[in-house]
Amino acid sequence: MPRHAGRTDLAPPPAGAYSQSVRIGPIVHAAGQGGHDPVTGELPADVAEQTRRCLRNVEAVLQASGATLDDVVRCGVFLADPDDFPAMNAVFEEVFTPPYPARTTVFVGLAGGMRVEIDALAVVEG
Repeated sequence: MPRHAGRTDLAPPPAGAYSQSVRIGPIVHAAGQGGHDPVTGELPADVAEQTRRCLRNVEAVLQASGATLDDVVRCGVFLADPDDFPAMNAVFEEVFTPPYPARTTVFVGLAGGMRVEIDALAVVEG
């Protein structure tokens, strides 16, 4: 099956040699998205606001490949501080509806003031 890259100006451009999203058949993978505003490049200081922006960026790159947040089956969350888990989790409860996507959360070092980064895997019909 051919691989198709999704591209949108509604999310920050890739910082390296990768696509914002890729679709093969019904499977769409959104690359990790930080909490930067795609227009201004600003990064909120608050982890909840960064998480909301991450998920808006994920949503935009998914849409560029024909998927929505309702199609997400798995998210990977990368947090800089374990103490930020409750705030991040609360935003997931706002954005996603049950049954929630599967999720893995790991604690890592993130660059440039980022407190959270999120990627997603979606499956679409057709």
